[in-house]
Amino acid sequence: MPAMVITMSREHGTIILASASPRRTELMSLAGIPFSVCPADICEAPLPGEVAIDHVLRLSREKADAVAALTPGRFFIGADTIVVLEGAILGKPVDAADALRMLTSLSGRDHEVITGFTVFDKVSGIHISRSVTTEVTFKELTEDEINAYIASGCPMDKAGAYAIQGGAIHFVRAINGSYSNVIGLPMTELYEVLQTMQALG
Repeated sequence: MPAMVITMSREHGTIILASASPRRTELMSLAGIPFSVCPADICEAPLPGEVAIDHVLRLSREKADAVAALTPGRFFIGADTIVVLEGAILGKPVDAADALRMLTSLSGRDHEVITGFTVFDKVSGIHISRSVTTEVTFKELTEDEINAYIASGCPMDKAGAYAIQGGAIHFVRAINGSYSNVIGLPMTELYEVLQTMQALG
């Protein structure tokens, strides 16, 4: 069941962000979008044979719909972000050994960060979903760098075992595409969809 709604706007309940991520909350606030927060509680496991983009788009819609079914408001935003290496989805590590495996596999290589987001207008019943992909290049990571980062605890609730804004900024040699997407929400594309749906006053 969604948690208590946290209001981030004067006009309560117009736009609801269906996410518990403090990074997405910060991005929405930086963009000047009035919104409230009500996290979704759904299973995020990939379906058998589900490709990365289909996975994030499905979850983003399910999150928006789950919160809309139980929460007052009109526009509901669901989002899901994953790290993809050679077609394989790297989810959140289950333990330190899994984080070590992920970070070692990303070291010195290119990977993709993919976010799917959905805006659901509960009044009209319209969903608009988009996916955004950003290419990220890691430098070669030393064993000490990886172990120190794991010891910080930061990787444990992050897709791909890292957060660019949370202690891993020096891992990233290059970014091709949306920076905010790597944090967890492609703000330019989301803002454009909100404008299209006339969700912004």
